[in-house]
Amino acid sequence: MKDRKLTPIGIIHTDFKEKFGIPRQSGRVKTAIGKIELYKPYNTKEAVRGLEEFSHIWLLFDFSLSHSDKFKPTVRPPRLGGNKRLGVFATRSPFRPNNIGLSSVKIEKINNDSSIIVSGVDLLDKTPIYDIKPYIPYTDINLDAVGGYSEENKNHRLTISGGGDLLEKIPNEKRQTVIDCICDDPRPAYQDDDKKEYSMLFSDYDIHFTVNKDKITIIGIDEL
Repeated sequence: MKDRKLTPIGIIHTDFKEKFGIPRQSGRVKTAIGKIELYKPYNTKEAVRGLEEFSHIWLLFDFSLSHSDKFKPTVRPPRLGGNKRLGVFATRSPFRPNNIGLSSVKIEKINNDSSIIVSGVDLLDKTPIYDIKPYIPYTDINLDAVGGYSEENKNHRLTISGGGDLLEKIPNEKRQTVIDCICDDPRPAYQDDDKKEYSMLFSDYDIHFTVNKDKITIIGIDEL
C-alpha cells in the first residue's frame, strides 16, 4: 500500500494564539468560538449541502506545532502531574505518530461562502483542518463508556477571587470565554507554586494571573 499524503481542506481561526490556555477537550468551554475557512476547491455550497441539518461536527485536524520525526511510545499527561507515563495511544497527547487530532464542536452558523462558525473549540488559531464529518448522536454517544484516568479531573475547576474587575478590559463577547478557560485550569498539575505568574494569550490580550490552591487572582491584562 502506498503512503498517501494528507492535504488540509481548510483552516480554523480562533482566539487561542498559543497552546497554554486552550481548553483540554472540545466542549469544555462552550463559548469558545472558531471560524472554519475552507480552501478551494472545497469552499463550495455543494460541499456543505445538508450540514445545516446537524447540530455538531467532528473535526480532524493537524497538531501543527507538535511534529517530530522520532516516535515516543509513552507520554506524561499534564493532568496526571507529568510524573506518570502512559502509552501514547491511551492519551490525547498532540505528540502522536501522525499528529492527527479529533474534536467535536457545535455548528453555530454556515455562511454563504461555506465558512462555518463553530463553538466549543479547543484548537490553536490557524490549525489546519483535514476533514469534517457530521456528529451522529445515536452512534457517536456511548452511554456505557468508561473514561479511565480522565474521570479523576473531569470536575476540576478554579474560581476567580481577585482582580476580576480587570476583566472589563476584554470585550463582553469574549470575556466569558476568558473566564472559562482560566477556570478550567490550563496549568500542568505539577505546577502549584502560588507565587508563579502565568500568562495566557487570548485574542488581542495577554492575561496575567496567579493561582493559590483553587483560587485565581488576575494581576494584569495587556492589550497586544
